[in-house]
Amino acid sequence: MQAVQTESITETSRFLKRLHDPSRPVLVFDGATGTSLQQMDLSADDFGGEVLEGCNENLVVTRPDAVQAVHRQFLEAGCDVIETDTFGAASVVLAEYGLEEQAFVLNKRAAELAREMADEYSTAEKPRFVAGSMGPTTKLPTLGHIDFDTLRTSFRDQAAGLVAGNVDLFIIETCQDVLQIKAALQGVEDAFEACGERRPLMVSVTMETTGTMLVGSDIAAVVSILEPFPIDVLGLNCATGPEQMKEHIKYLAEYSPFVVSCIPNAGLPENIGGVAHYRLTPLELKMQLMHFVEDLGVQVIGGCCGTTPAHIQALSEISDELKPAVRDVRTHHLERQQLGYEPAASSLYGATPYFQDNSFLIIGERLNASGSRKVRELLNEEDWDGLVGLARGQVKENAHVLDVNVDYVGRDGEKDMHELVTRVVTNVNLPLMLDSTEWQKMEAGLKVAGGKCILNSTNYEDGDERFFKVLELARRYGAGVVIGTIDEEGMARTAEKKVAIAKRAYRDAVEFGIPAREIFYDPLALPISTGIEEDRRNGIETIEAIRRIRSELPGVHVVLGVSNVSFGLSPAARITLNSVFLHDCCEAGMDAAIVSPAKILPLIKIEADHQQVCRDLISDSRRFDGDVCVYDPLTQLTTLFEGVSTKEARSSGPSLADLPVEERLKQHIIDGERIGLEEALNEGLESYPPLDIVNTFLLDGMKVVGELFGSGQMQLPFVLQSAETMKAAVAFLEPHMEKSGGERSAKAKFPIATVKGDVHDIGKNLVDIILTNNGYQVINLGIKQDVGAIIAAQQEHQADCIAMSGLLVKSTAFMKDNLAAFNDAGINVPVVLGGAALTPRFVNKDCSEVYNGKVLYGRDAFTDLRFMDAFVEARQSDTWDNEQGFLNGTPEGLSLGGESGPHSDPAGEASKSSDAVKEVKTVSMPVSLDRSEAVPEEEAVKPSFLGAKVLHGDSEIPLKEVIAYLDRQALFAGQWQMRKAKGQSREDYEADLQARAEPVLQSWLERSVEEQLLQPAVAYGYYPCGREGNDVVVFDPDGSGELGRFSLPRQRGGNRYCISDFYRDLNAGGPSDVLPMQAVTMGEQASVFAQKLFEADSYSDYLFFHGLAVQMAEALAEWTHARVRRECGFPDASDMPLRDVLAQRYRGSRYSFGYPACPNVADSRQQLLWLGADRVGLTMDEGDQLHPEQSTTALVALHSKARYFSA
Repeated sequence: MQAVQTESITETSRFLKRLHDPSRPVLVFDGATGTSLQQMDLSADDFGGEVLEGCNENLVVTRPDAVQAVHRQFLEAGCDVIETDTFGAASVVLAEYGLEEQAFVLNKRAAELAREMADEYSTAEKPRFVAGSMGPTTKLPTLGHIDFDTLRTSFRDQAAGLVAGNVDLFIIETCQDVLQIKAALQGVEDAFEACGERRPLMVSVTMETTGTMLVGSDIAAVVSILEPFPIDVLGLNCATGPEQMKEHIKYLAEYSPFVVSCIPNAGLPENIGGVAHYRLTPLELKMQLMHFVEDLGVQVIGGCCGTTPAHIQALSEISDELKPAVRDVRTHHLERQQLGYEPAASSLYGATPYFQDNSFLIIGERLNASGSRKVRELLNEEDWDGLVGLARGQVKENAHVLDVNVDYVGRDGEKDMHELVTRVVTNVNLPLMLDSTEWQKMEAGLKVAGGKCILNSTNYEDGDERFFKVLELARRYGAGVVIGTIDEEGMARTAEKKVAIAKRAYRDAVEFGIPAREIFYDPLALPISTGIEEDRRNGIETIEAIRRIRSELPGVHVVLGVSNVSFGLSPAARITLNSVFLHDCCEAGMDAAIVSPAKILPLIKIEADHQQVCRDLISDSRRFDGDVCVYDPLTQLTTLFEGVSTKEARSSGPSLADLPVEERLKQHIIDGERIGLEEALNEGLESYPPLDIVNTFLLDGMKVVGELFGSGQMQLPFVLQSAETMKAAVAFLEPHMEKSGGERSAKAKFPIATVKGDVHDIGKNLVDIILTNNGYQVINLGIKQDVGAIIAAQQEHQADCIAMSGLLVKSTAFMKDNLAAFNDAGINVPVVLGGAALTPRFVNKDCSEVYNGKVLYGRDAFTDLRFMDAFVEARQSDTWDNEQGFLNGTPEGLSLGGESGPHSDPAGEASKSSDAVKEVKTVSMPVSLDRSEAVPEEEAVKPSFLGAKVLHGDSEIPLKEVIAYLDRQALFAGQWQMRKAKGQSREDYEADLQARAEPVLQSWLERSVEEQLLQPAVAYGYYPCGREGNDVVVFDPDGSGELGRFSLPRQRGGNRYCISDFYRDLNAGGPSDVLPMQAVTMGEQASVFAQKLFEADSYSDYLFFHGLAVQMAEALAEWTHARVRRECGFPDASDMPLRDVLAQRYRGSRYSFGYPACPNVADSRQQLLWLGADRVGLTMDEGDQLHPEQSTTALVALHSKARYFSA
């Protein structure tokens, strides 16, 4: 593949002529093809039979009229470009329908259909174009779903069909993995080479609401990775609306050298009646994209999910009304003009500029088999985790790029490079320098490295052939390249020879299409430590070569393997000589170095006389008396460091103990460090009253903790460690307060309660912890609190604010009722509402309308803290009114009910939209009792028994088997709230989890087993049943009498799913099928122990254990569900990985009450009765809450079509 364009097609391509026309037109792509096809209500026959139902790409054969009808409606709307119906027409996707052999035919036919329509509507004034659509497939190569070569071949075959059908350009779209983009670009280029003609290329990536692509790449990484390729348009599509794309588009507008495109969804999808609903109207979409065009220079726009012909018509008006802001873009790719692009390498996750402010580009050298015995040992053992650990160590040493070398005699280097790079790219957020003397090994790494790599290296030792082979790899995969100053005569030793080779390589590389900014020259740091005469000038010649290369070859870089210069010296002497040599090379112009940062010292830490000896050695400043050497700096350096350890040669930075006591106290809180805390407090008491220590230094530390948590730089478990340290510090100081007559008064009083009928208390307790340790008096009323208890607490304590928490949907109704009761009681203090069932709009609109005072949506404990701090400050300055709120304006980041803001939309369009939806639901979508056509009857389930059973004890429920079903992601990120920090790479996050979360998990699992803290028990069984309309009718085990029924909602649109459809219809009023049911619990002991931890102020332990118990209940539910499938004849594959279980890649589904498909929580009551769940201590209270808390129930359906859905 040519990653550059060897001959321009700008003059021959109709599309590019239009795109780069001096009038700078805005080109409009069509809208959502898939959405439009779905609206045609096509049957299975339209697709070619049930097996092919849903394969839109096959419609070009079976229903070409439908496909062209979609094209026609968008062309009528005024779009400039229509996309072929080939989004999923790569052979690897078509294989799911058995159509992989038809890839060429389907793509060619799709292109021909689109071509006919575009030509029909095309005029000289408004030409129409066809874009060959190539979707991301269903596989992510970075995650190992598919190998690079297979994916490239699949894209090649697809591209060949599209070229044969005469598309005007290619759009590689909805890209979720940068490695997939590279495979697509190579496949397309292979097709171009085969047919002898090119087409323009457009790449459109999908940035999720997280701010990155699905595999974690940020927008800077995308630009860095794709800049080397001959792309004409680069932009975004899908996943979000234009508002969420704004920052990404701004970046592209400033730094991308390509034309920028923006093809958003019609806003973020909302789930309404189980159907994705997109809120942006055509006018709203147009108004948002006008800003992108007019201010940011976006030249290609269009619509993705949720956009209709009306949306496209509105966008088409932009091209008549506006001109895009002027941007410099590439029109010819051979030169690879830099424009606004900043040269950089990139990991999978983020870009690293080649030019570092106040530093050289540090290339970590420790993962190099050629120079490290440790690496060779780990390779021999195939200890990939150990090698990844070495790579992670380079991150901590502040390396910018990671050198990876697996050259080791006797091993399969290509396999080793593949295995190692596959793991490193997802575990380490550093770009890679793939280092080998064999190009095949470098390519093995390139095929699994999604980022932009640097190849180390090429030279002329074997003549031109190998030199150009590595350049070809750099061009094909979009990499930088290191060129060594070696030619057919060997390694250059003099500056003159080094520069001559560099100039030869410069001409060859630039003419080949590698720009100067991607060339790193290695002028070779040869040893000056051998004592051999011909080695004496190696250092000074290299420094002079660096100076000349940088001055005579503009734009290039210079890199050195610095440590070679000191080969053979003692470790302490090497550190010093390497550091001085590195400094002098940087002074001469070197801007990158392969070093171990931990083995480099700043000059300020090297004694002046040691520096001088090193410089004398580098410059060969020996002194002679006649023929006798009277001063040899090599001998002097060896003598200076004789017997000196590397530890003694280095100096260490300040520790906690070195800080002033004021800073030390604050840092103890921030670090959550209790070791040495009492000593620091005693020292502080010598100078400050105890109350001042609390209110100044300790609370300052907690304030920093809050800021770090809010910005995503600190995870919740470590916040709780800080809170525990704060608690310990205050407890230590309280006796001193009594002696000194001081008293710590609370900033404000704050009762908090989980509302009536709700037993969930983790969120409430976290708020208690954070506010208590920030100077507030929290009155924690507990769970299931009636409004009377909350009012009594407010009146008794004269509380300044009230907080209510709830996890369940029904809790939100209680909150509104409570607010009305507060009004009746004459209470109007601010109320903070929090919990998973709430939304900002519900609080700020619905709840605000009910209450006479002010309400706040408490997103998390630190939102509550920020509000309370602002509230107390405003009250002290007389700028707070209970009914009006903040009189000087609400502080940034807070939103009170009744105010206009991003979360408040009273009487706005959202309300109108919502009302409209409600009207449609009630008027035009009547409830049906008919079975869904998508769910035909199947054979009845045949379990091994009928009736109910209970299981308990390790013999019946081996805890190790249950642990195997534990969802770590849900535990770590959900329960423990150890979420990926803003700006943190995916591999750094995973490394953090392995280092911090996994040991905690293993410790608690071990303790839970030893102390029997988790006591799993299960009640489950099988009952005769049958479907009657939307009901599942349940019978006695012998089928003689009806026990009861579950009445379940049906979807009003789409497939009209209802859980009842997953069972056979009643047979003459009697049972015809079997209903599996289950109820599981982790036991009352888990709840009791969690509460003891909280009462003992063991905050982080409380969080860890409570979260583990909840998630283990879910694991037990999975374990039980797997047992049900097995007993009914549908066992899972023995090697089914947990991720497949969690992704429901088994037969059937499990439905828990309270979710949209079966929303009536009270239905669990009869289920518990039938199963005899009281035998395992599982009950339901009058508020329909399960006890113990760590419990769950479910209905199980084993129908092949059973899946999760919303009704």
